[in-house]
Amino acid sequence: MAPQYQIRADYDADTIVVYQAYAPAIADAALRAGRFVAPFSFHRMTWIKPSFLWLMHRSNWARKAGQERVLAVRMTRRGWEEALSQAVLTTADPAAVAQAAVHVQWDPERSSRGTALNHYSIQVGIGRKLIRTFTDDWIVSLTDLTPQVRKATVLTQTGHAAKAQRLFPAERVYPLPRTLESLLSPGR
Repeated sequence: MAPQYQIRADYDADTIVVYQAYAPAIADAALRAGRFVAPFSFHRMTWIKPSFLWLMHRSNWARKAGQERVLAVRMTRRGWEEALSQAVLTTADPAAVAQAAVHVQWDPERSSRGTALNHYSIQVGIGRKLIRTFTDDWIVSLTDLTPQVRKATVLTQTGHAAKAQRLFPAERVYPLPRTLESLLSPGR
């Protein structure tokens, strides 16, 4: 049985992929520029998720208004871990959460059908203090996964779930440094 709190992600030696869903205007501008630009908001927290299926649940497979486009955001592991080192769990003291540059919350991981699983997936909120560092320094590339998401949706709806799963990014346990593991684990 998997640990209850564990980061699973698509990553390599230098980068990790996180997912976000946006309105078409934001996604199109970002993809054209190769980075986030207006109308992306640099004045509010942006939430990144290393779990593809959790984002599919959150965006209703790119069908929720304002979340019709799914982007794979490849960022440096150095940046990912720097963000996590500044994180405060959203269940912490409200004053600490209000002051934090980065928020972390754990939500039930989801199956491809949206069923809540008995282990948790991390969501990371990058706050206004770090948003420019995230967009300008940590992001390596942006990829539009919307066509892949739409194809997977059709396959799942037509009884071809196994074929749909082949379109999902491969995710494996992310090796967190012990100091970050302690910082991010609820109840410690």
